[in-house]
Amino acid sequence: MTLLERLNAYEKLIRLDKPIGILLLLWPTLWALWLSSRGHPSWRIVWIFILGTVLMRSAGCAINDYADRNFDGHVARTRERPLAAGLIKPWEALMVAAVLALAAFALVLQLNKQTIMLSVAALFIAATYPFTKRFFVLPQAYLGIAFGFGIPMAFAAQTGHVPAVAWLLLFANVFWAIAYDTEYAMVDREDDRKIGIKTSAIAFGRHDVSAVMICHAMFLLILAWIGWRFAPGDYFFFGGLLLAAGLAATHYQMIRDRDPESCFRAFQNNNWIGAAVFAGLAASFRFPKPF
Repeated sequence: MTLLERLNAYEKLIRLDKPIGILLLLWPTLWALWLSSRGHPSWRIVWIFILGTVLMRSAGCAINDYADRNFDGHVARTRERPLAAGLIKPWEALMVAAVLALAAFALVLQLNKQTIMLSVAALFIAATYPFTKRFFVLPQAYLGIAFGFGIPMAFAAQTGHVPAVAWLLLFANVFWAIAYDTEYAMVDREDDRKIGIKTSAIAFGRHDVSAVMICHAMFLLILAWIGWRFAPGDYFFFGGLLLAAGLAATHYQMIRDRDPESCFRAFQNNNWIGAAVFAGLAASFRFPKPF
C-alpha cells in the first residue's frame, strides 16, 4: 500500500468524509457555549471546542472500528471500512485514536482545571461507548451522554462551574441521541440481530417508530423548558424550536415503513434539527425583543 493509499484509509477510518457525526457532536456543545455565556461566548473557547469536537469524534470512530473489527465485516454498510476490509491493522487504529485524543487533550489544557477534569470523564465515556453494544440494550442512551458531554465542559470553560441547567441540557441530548441513533440502527437491524449486537432498534421492536417520535418530543419539551427559563426572547420558541419540531415531525413519514434508505435519510436530517435549535438560541440572545 502506498503512503497516499494508507492516508486515505486513515481518513476513512476517522470518517472525515462523513461529517454528520461531527455535526451531531458539535451542535449540543454550541448550544451550551451560547447558553452559558448569554450569547457572548469567548471566541477562543469556541474554536478550542470546535477543533476538539473534530478530533474527539475522529478518535471515537477509530476506537469504535477497533471495538467492532470482528463485527463490521458481517454488516453490509460497514464491511468496506478500512479495518474490517483489512486495509489497516488493529494497532494502527489504536495509534490513530491515541494521537487524536492527545491532540484534543492538548487543546483542553488551555482551559480551566474543572474543564480539564471533565475532559477525563469525557474520554472514558467515549472510549467505552463502543463496548456497551455487547451488553446494554440501549447503547444509544450512553451515546447521548458521550455526544453531549461537551455541554458540562462548555459551561465549565465559560463560567467555571456546571449549573443544573447544563445537566438538564445533557439529559435533553440523551433523548435526541436515542431518537437519531435509533433511526441509524434501523438501517442495520437485521445484520445486528444476526451478529448479536444490541441496539435500541432491536430493543424497541415493533414500537421503534413510536419510540423515536416520543424521544424527539421529550427532547424538544426539555429544550422548551430551558428556553422558558433562560432564553430572553421569542426567537428560540417561534423560530428555532418550531422549525426543529417541524423537521422532527417529518421523520415519521421517513421511518414509518422502516425502509433502510429512508431511515438513514431521517438520521442525517437531524443535523438540521441541531442547527435550527442553535439558530433560534443565538437569535434569541442577539435580538432579545419579541417579534
